Amino acid sequence: MGAEEIKAFINNLATNHHVSASTQNQALQAVLFLYKNVLEKDIGWIKEIKRASRIKHLPVVFSKREIIKIFENLTGVPRLVVSLLYGGGLRLSEALRLRIKDIDFDHQQIIVRDGKGEKDRYAVLPFSIIQDFKDHLNNVYRLHKKDLANGRGGTKLPYALANKYPNASKEFGWQYAFPAEKFIKEKETGLIYRYHIHESTIQRAVKKAIKKAGVNKPGSPHTFRHSFATHLLEAGTDIRTIQELLGHSSLDTTMIYTHVTNKGAFGVQSPVDTL
Repeated sequence: MGAEEIKAFINNLATNHHVSASTQNQALQAVLFLYKNVLEKDIGWIKEIKRASRIKHLPVVFSKREIIKIFENLTGVPRLVVSLLYGGGLRLSEALRLRIKDIDFDHQQIIVRDGKGEKDRYAVLPFSIIQDFKDHLNNVYRLHKKDLANGRGGTKLPYALANKYPNASKEFGWQYAFPAEKFIKEKETGLIYRYHIHESTIQRAVKKAIKKAGVNKPGSPHTFRHSFATHLLEAGTDIRTIQELLGHSSLDTTMIYTHVTNKGAFGVQSPVDTL
């Protein structure tokens, strides 16, 4: 089988099985990977693929009351991480990749390195969590000192910084703010280090907290980022400022939050409320 059979299979997924656009694309990439890397067969460019329509969903947003109830059911590191998602608009991956050197308590801000689109940006560090965050980092510092005493304590540096600054990997500032409990070993270099905690740790904690809070919405850690933007917009924050805080390249991406504010759809009052 070749390009024609692959095209027929991918088109069938869209026309007869009505799969989503992401499912169809995943199937196509899987088949192309199979031919290129397993079968080692060049099938060329596949033309005339019928693309499944991509549905644009509005983001799920928690109300402030729901946020409070969810936070009541979060503790420890998960609560601190979620505070950064809702308090600073960070993505979960950005919060977990946070290095200690990029936390600025004096100016109440965080530098998000290599965000989506490989861009750096400033994010808000909520004042209300500063003391808890400092206490947490004190524990991380003691853990780091213990690792150094045991002949470890190095971390993986981005790009080629390990070659340029060979001793930087053991500096406290380069450590992850949310280190994992266990060490991992990098195959290429043999480096044994603590990576940041896994995303699933926060995802499970959030799912459990939402259920305990009795919030009947399909929320996830990313919902707190949506809620951050929406609540800022409701408070009168300029939308271009929100765009900068979220790290969106296009204002159109940020504009979607104008449709999910607490003022009703498109900011209009329902006529039934005037009766």
